[in-house]
This record gives sequence, structure tokens and C-alpha cells, in this order.
Amino acid sequence: MREILPDDWTLPVIDARNEAFFCSGRLTLRRCVGCQLVQHPPEDVCSGCQGVDFEACESTGRGRVHSYTVAHHPAHPALVEHVPYAVVLVELDDHPHVRIVGNLLGVPPEAVHIGQALRAVWEEVEDEQGRLLKLPQWALVD
Repeated sequence: MREILPDDWTLPVIDARNEAFFCSGRLTLRRCVGCQLVQHPPEDVCSGCQGVDFEACESTGRGRVHSYTVAHHPAHPALVEHVPYAVVLVELDDHPHVRIVGNLLGVPPEAVHIGQALRAVWEEVEDEQGRLLKLPQWALVD
């Protein structure tokens, strides 16, 4: 059972650009070979130099709450039992220009605040093709 998203929630479509991010159990981003810009989400063209050659770049998976919202109204009927919950925009410590959206687990929504130190954690689910996905979520740094 997932902490926030229901068991039958739609999973990401995996392709060559995002496979490492969703399947490795590490916060794997893409870095432009030409200008070394790390960007997320993965795109086919570098937003810095318009290059098209990328390499994998692993983040430490540590960051801080840059912004957040608390969902009080379910955006989908399957989320009725899960509100309220916090969705965070995380600024990565090792790549501060990269921000990743995710669920903050194990923290009451009223206790979330800007600047909290977070670490990536992974929720394992199997997709329709039988592939094990490791979906990044967020937890407070111990």
C-alpha cells in the first residue's frame, strides 16, 4: 500500500530519458555533455546550450523545501481518504537550480515549512510490464 497515492494510480511511462530516474533507486538526472548543465525533467535538448548529448548524473538525493502546497481537496476521487497531504518542491543541495516535485512522507501537513532538510526515499511498485519502478518521494533528514 502506498502512503499517499492509491495502489491503482497511474504510473509514469518509462522511456530512455527517464528510465534511470524511475528505475535505479538513485536520484539520477541528466547532464549536458556540451555545457555540463544538469536539468530536470529530462528533455531532448539542453536548456542552456541547445545541445542534444546527455550523460547520467547522480544527485546525493538531499535537498530543502523550496515551496509546498497542502492538498485539502482531492484532485481525484481515489485521493479522498488521503487529504490533507503535502506536495513539496525540493531544491537539490548539489544542484540548487534543479527542483523536483514530490510527496513529503511521514510529516503532518501543518508541520511542513520552507527550508526543511529532506532526503529522497523510494517507493517500489511494479508497472504493467512487470518492471520494478522506484518512485522518488521525500522524507525529513534524520
